[in-house]
Amino acid sequence: MRVALYEPDIPQNTGAILRLASCFSISVDIIEPCGFVFSNRRLKRSGMDYIDKVNLKLHASWKRFYEEQQANEKVRIILLTTKGNISHTNFNFNSNDVLLLGRESAGVPKAVHMAADARIIIPIAPETRSLNIASSAAIVLGEALRQTDSYPK
Repeated sequence: MRVALYEPDIPQNTGAILRLASCFSISVDIIEPCGFVFSNRRLKRSGMDYIDKVNLKLHASWKRFYEEQQANEKVRIILLTTKGNISHTNFNFNSNDVLLLGRESAGVPKAVHMAADARIIIPIAPETRSLNIASSAAIVLGEALRQTDSYPK
């Protein structure tokens, strides 16, 4: 299982997700361009010393990332979106899934939305708009790890 960030805007969220991934031995894919200068120094403020322990891969574009995923028929891209059609708790995760999170400011474009194998939503109060992406990553990753019995032993 991996987490992928589509053109992230906020280095603090990216750092928090890298820390989360480190704690659960999850790889992270960053799909560029980022809305900030990507550097360990900028990310260390929120990711602390965990960043050096993450299996991190940078992808120059969505196209390159997507082509790489398509080369492995076992991989599914699972988009976390406010426009999802199934709750994360009703979705059946696989250990090869890639949990894709969009930009904080704009989500993902329609083409990326349509390319995902599934679009899931975290149920929240109707009078609210959305969760922070680092919180969303933690909630869905926790459920996915539980379902696949993949928490570190």
